[in-house]
Amino acid sequence: MLKKIDHIGIAVKSLEEAVRFYETLGVNVESYEEVPSQKVKVAFIKLGDSNVELLEPTSEDSPVAKFLDKKGEGIHHLCYEVNDVSESLDIMKKDGMKLINEEPIKGAHGKLVAFVHPKSANGVLTELSQPAD
Repeated sequence: MLKKIDHIGIAVKSLEEAVRFYETLGVNVESYEEVPSQKVKVAFIKLGDSNVELLEPTSEDSPVAKFLDKKGEGIHHLCYEVNDVSESLDIMKKDGMKLINEEPIKGAHGKLVAFVHPKSANGVLTELSQPAD
């Protein structure tokens, strides 16, 4: 079911300030995007086969804004690429896992995504991501 680590999501107060860190280390942002379903602006930094996704909230009621208020900047989630998010969710539901998204939603780059509650993933907010066609 899991193919690879797609990205590590890092909650930041300012994309502009966070990007400077990576540029200092010689890497550039591959893309910027707004993800309305999650109320965030994101910057993707390609590192090998995976990415770092910087997440800046666009609204005070964004899940990322709530995370920043509670825990401050830092690792927000780990995302795994899967072949089929719906199938993965069905398997997890049958196994009694707690899901944040019962059905896939549209994420960055047009991918289908769904989040698994940290209580079912060893304390880690986990995202499943299916490549866009």
